[in-house]
Formats: sequence, structure tokens, C-alpha cells
Amino acid sequence: MNQPLAYVNPQAKVAANVVIEPFVSIDKNVIIEEGTWIGSNVTIMEGARIGKNCKIFPGAVISAIPQDLKFAGEETIVKIGNNVTIREFATINRGTKASYETVVGDNTLLMAYVHVAHDCVIGNNVILANAAMLAGHCIVDDWAIIGGMVPVHQFCHIGTHSIIAGGTGVGKDVPPYTKAARDPLSYVGVNSIGLRRRGFSPEVINKIQEIYRIIFIKGYNVSQAVEIIEAKVEATPERDEILSFIANSSRGIMKGYSKMREK
Repeated sequence: MNQPLAYVNPQAKVAANVVIEPFVSIDKNVIIEEGTWIGSNVTIMEGARIGKNCKIFPGAVISAIPQDLKFAGEETIVKIGNNVTIREFATINRGTKASYETVVGDNTLLMAYVHVAHDCVIGNNVILANAAMLAGHCIVDDWAIIGGMVPVHQFCHIGTHSIIAGGTGVGKDVPPYTKAARDPLSYVGVNSIGLRRRGFSPEVINKIQEIYRIIFIKGYNVSQAVEIIEAKVEATPERDEILSFIANSSRGIMKGYSKMREK
């Protein structure tokens, strides 16, 4: 850890085998656990909690104060899990009094120039591609993939195992297991390739597809589709995950795709 060209505040708690490259700045009230590597010119500010075996590439800024005019200096944190990779110039802001923390789960990859705003909660095994941007209070569930240059509106919820095409503006919630794309944000299918890679059986994937045909393809509104699914589709963990997501959506879910919407 002894790097004469880096600054480590004496009050920071840094594990003995953490590798710190030149020109790193680590503030007080920071905890960094074993096996983590911190590249040159990384800035880790007050309130960072960084887990084991993380890799933080040059230029990243972790735990800067929120870009929220209501922030009044309250003591908040950024909590980063284990085996997280944070690429060049990514920024992760700490929380506000809304939740007091911003969270990034285990095994997550944040590519270059990603921004994670205050009070966001990112699950495990998530990928945010280059220059994806989360506004405040967003939730990204496990195994979701957000494409490059995707802006996500504050308070949006991205469901588990979903994938969002690069350049897509996200202003509505994206339900689990789906693919989202187009402008305005639309359902374009089930993430069947991703589900197969993660061990979902063809039978389970087919049931998920049937649920989303009812929701997005057959012309029902969301309330009608939910009633039909509850009455006619066998209860499974995936069905219940989808129905719970819809019931708890604060911004409403994305729409079904129609060619008429392009005109």
C-alpha cells in the first residue's frame, strides 16, 4: 500500500494488501477491503465503503457529494460490493437523507464514463455500458444490462435479467426479463438469449413470453392484462416477479411497441 505519490488520509481504513497507484486521493471516513486495486488519478471521497477484490480504473471519482440542491451536508455513504469493476472516469455519488446511501452490488461492471447518482441501488451482476447515466433514486435489479449512452430518469426501476438497447432514453420502468429499445421506450421482446445463458429452461422462457404477449401484444391495458394473468397463468416465481414489479411500479411500465408510434 505504501505509495509515496498517493494521498491516503490517516483516518481512512485501507486493508494492507490494497494496491494504490500514483496520484490517488483517499479521504477520511473511507473503508477499502482486501484485494482491491485502485488505478492512478482515482479520487475516493468521504463516505466510500469499497468491498473486496474491486478494480477501480484511472480517473474514477467515488463518493462525491450528490448533485442535488436539497443536499445539506448530511453524513451519507456509497456502498460498493465485492468484485466490482469501475472503469475509467466513472462517477458514483453518495446518498442524501432520502436513503443515506448509494449502493452498487457484487460482481457489477460499470464501464467508462458511467454516472450513478445519489440514492441509486444497483444489484448484483449488473452491467452498465459506456456513458450510461442513472439519475437519482433509480433501482437496477440483479443481472440487468443497460446499454451505452442510456439516460435513466430519476426513480425508474429496471427489472432483473432485462436488457436496454444503447442510446435508449428510459423514462418508465422496465419489467423483468424483457428487452427495451426505441423512442419512446418500448417492449421489443423477452431477453431469451440472456435467460438461456443463465440457465433458464425453454419451458420457463416460453411461459415468460406468454405473459408478456398478454401484457404488451394482445391489446389489453395493463390492469386487464394483470387480471388475465392472475386468472389464467400458472403461478411460478417468474410470473409472481412480473406481477409484483408491475404492482409496485411508481412511474408505470414501458409501452408495447407499435409501428404506428413511429409515424
